Amino acid sequence: MTDSIPNESSRRSFLKKAGSAAAGGSFLAGSSFLITGTKASGAIDGANDRVRIAVAGLNGRGQAHIAGWAKAPNVELAYVADPAGKVLAKRMDSLAKRAEGKLTTRGVGDIRRALDDPTVDAISIATPNHWHSLMTIWGAQAGKHVYVEKPMSHDIAEGRIVVEAQKKYGVVIQHGTQRRSNAGVAGLHEALKSGKLPRLKIAYGYCCKPRNGIGHEPISDPPADLNWEHWKGPAVIDHYHANYVPYDWHWFWETGNGDLNNQGTHQLDVARWAIDDDQTHPTRTMAIGSRFQWDDQGVTPNTMFAMAEYPNGQMVFFNVRNVNYEGYERQVYNEYYLEDGSVITGEGNYKILRPGASKAEPLKLDQGHVTPGGNWNAFIAAVRAGDPSMANGNVMDAHYGCVLGHIMNNSYRLGTEVPFSETASDFGGNEDAIEHFGRLHKVMSEGVGISGSDAKYQLGPMLTFNADTERFEGERADEANVLVKDANNPGYEVPSADAV
Repeated sequence: MTDSIPNESSRRSFLKKAGSAAAGGSFLAGSSFLITGTKASGAIDGANDRVRIAVAGLNGRGQAHIAGWAKAPNVELAYVADPAGKVLAKRMDSLAKRAEGKLTTRGVGDIRRALDDPTVDAISIATPNHWHSLMTIWGAQAGKHVYVEKPMSHDIAEGRIVVEAQKKYGVVIQHGTQRRSNAGVAGLHEALKSGKLPRLKIAYGYCCKPRNGIGHEPISDPPADLNWEHWKGPAVIDHYHANYVPYDWHWFWETGNGDLNNQGTHQLDVARWAIDDDQTHPTRTMAIGSRFQWDDQGVTPNTMFAMAEYPNGQMVFFNVRNVNYEGYERQVYNEYYLEDGSVITGEGNYKILRPGASKAEPLKLDQGHVTPGGNWNAFIAAVRAGDPSMANGNVMDAHYGCVLGHIMNNSYRLGTEVPFSETASDFGGNEDAIEHFGRLHKVMSEGVGISGSDAKYQLGPMLTFNADTERFEGERADEANVLVKDANNPGYEVPSADAV
């Protein structure tokens, strides 16, 4: 497979024609413009370079999208879309008050209404995970640029199909991994890969934020204002219960990916970013964890340790710990373990603990290369230029980072129960993994109070992944490959890569 984003010799200057535009955005109609070229170019010409955008999904992250585009110069919110009538009405009411009687934004229940509008330049996706890939593909097919929340894909195959759609239609696709817009984070990774720092051994991500259980909700009819069939879209779900809508869909495999590929997508992406550029997917991965402490309806793990090994020997470790208890230590960041024994911590600004040192010292690094303006303005700049390479977190970055999480989750999903013990796995003889899992186990045992008499781990197999075919091989491959692509509902099928 050839994986590339068109790369120009120099990234076009940020907001080339609109750099001196008004500091704030507008949701009001402005001067006319036209789209020049083909779907593959998508550059916008016109006196004001106005970008018209549609937001899909109007709860938590959707509100952040609306606020983000409101601050972007010369961006018009053309549509907002949500299958829940009350949510849609609430957002439209809020926008109307802000527009003081001059609202031009249209509210629709189905994003396809916006995709059919030739004056819409881009869509911004903040739906549940199971919709991300299909809606991105639809957007590309309609010639719209796409800003899509993390994770870009709900399964491995979907992500590859999005990549093929981007290649075919040439639109800008930017992933909602905001750290890709942080020049300080970029600077560390450039230093790691240039030889300015000792070689990376392990990139470690943490998604340890306190959460509580979601309880049990009975099977029932969906609310009258919710278009349940459209909310499900591609996800095959037998019944409705109130733990799906609006947020707790994250904790069911049909719609979410657990916190590993929820909040954890940010830290997974940063960890994979640190791996050498010639590496695509890991070849071996495994995971262990459970859903401790809560007696609830969710199924994804709230505690997990996972490891992945790349062909060059570099590794990614990941730690999910979403229980809650007195003295909980919140950890949502990355660590970097180097071959000389040094450890780097931080985010944008870093410290390094060198071998033999008693304390960490500041690590001074040059800023890295990103399209400036933060995640929202960087996307708009790429859209105006019609240049996919300007996206901070492009389709390939998104695919590799998301697949890393998917294969970790797939190992967990194929796991079997083993005793709750710090020796639950030998991690294929990897001493570093044994050590770091031991730290997580100690927290669960001593901090949370989990004991071997009332709990077990779910231990996943060590899976072998072919980075070229994006399929599993070897032991347990048949079972793992079933998880590569989800089934879809009629009318909401994700097309095959050759039919996109």
